[in-house]
Amino acid sequence: MKYIIISTTDQVAGKKIVRQMGLVRGSTIRARHLGKDILAGLRNIIGGEIYEYTKLMAESREQALDRMMDEADRLGADAVVGMRFTTSMISPGAAELLAYGTAVLLQDE
Repeated sequence: MKYIIISTTDQVAGKKIVRQMGLVRGSTIRARHLGKDILAGLRNIIGGEIYEYTKLMAESREQALDRMMDEADRLGADAVVGMRFTTSMISPGAAELLAYGTAVLLQDE
């Protein structure tokens, strides 16, 4: 896979969008783990960051981004602009994390 520029803005500095390739997205659905839930419950009692969930969400974001970039690459895009994340509850204990944006072809200004 070639390098894909990811931007949360609608433009890329120093570049001009010459073609919009369409919506691209990548998602993952993750369920909590019973053992991690027990540790998280203990941390919830004493306070502080719940590292187990922080790690789970970081891994989920990376997987969703990778899948979105793969889709952009298949379309022949150079970049994804207007990139966003969203989450939704699928069932108790499971959530979807979605990365999406517009795949574009760029040219130097």
